[in-house]
Amino acid sequence: MATTNDIKNGTVLRIDGQLWSIIEFQHVKPGKGGAFVRTKMKNVVSGKTVDKTFNAGLKIETANVDRRDFQYLYMDGDDYVFMDTATYDQITVPAATVGDAKDYMLEGMNIMVASNEGTPLYVELPSSVVLEITYTEPGLQGDRSTGGTKPATVETGAEIQVPLFLEQGTKVKVDTRDGSYLGRVND
Repeated sequence: MATTNDIKNGTVLRIDGQLWSIIEFQHVKPGKGGAFVRTKMKNVVSGKTVDKTFNAGLKIETANVDRRDFQYLYMDGDDYVFMDTATYDQITVPAATVGDAKDYMLEGMNIMVASNEGTPLYVELPSSVVLEITYTEPGLQGDRSTGGTKPATVETGAEIQVPLFLEQGTKVKVDTRDGSYLGRVND
């Protein structure tokens, strides 16, 4: 057991049987009355964000979240198979846990998997990945780097917006947080 004084960004709390990650916190000491801690928390499983206030010194239950590097191997039905890069043990992670990260995962890619008591909670991708464009409409004469965008499908099947001059087979850097185009990658 810990107290509200131990709260930091990234701390995972167990509240009513659910795991919540602290996004922001602020210790408040008003001139009148007792001190309290104002927090913004995100549900680790569902992603729901809530604001919660704790009285200062209140006992809280922290959860031990193990974050380790895994290598994405392959998809098995609806599940994803990962290998621990340290022990070479393989784990299976359900598609619901992987979520939208599947749009940017390539076989052989190193990914962080967070788990609690052996249960995978979520996967964390690198901030950007390099993917090849597998389909996009051809650009027209006069298209420039500054200007509009067009949809392009990358090798994972995700659709992103790219500048008009890019063609099929071009490797691009993609931000995994919002799927935005970051630039062209030359081999």
